Amino acid sequence: MTHDGDAGVPGSLARVLAEVAAERAAQDARFGMQLLPDGTGGEGTVDASDLARDATDAAARGGALTWRHILAEEVMEAFAESDRDRLRAELIQVAAVAVKWTQALDRRPPQS
Repeated sequence: MTHDGDAGVPGSLARVLAEVAAERAAQDARFGMQLLPDGTGGEGTVDASDLARDATDAAARGGALTWRHILAEEVMEAFAESDRDRLRAELIQVAAVAVKWTQALDRRPPQS
């Protein structure tokens, strides 16, 4: 099995990333360049990150793991991070999980 990021559907990764790029362009067109503070690393964020990780681990052990668990854990890890380089790495993980979840949706049969 190859690990090309296509999640078993040829062209899947490129399609999803193209949609993400289009959404980013639309955000810039609508809001312009936004220079905002990160708002991460504040009080309680590490505890919240630990809770999200514990919930993910418990769900996995109990056979009830969902995409929501995984994405929430990654988001909470980003929220807890105050170091710019580590925050960037966490945000890339958030984006990657969101893309993978989107690909999982695309693999499902159409809804009736």
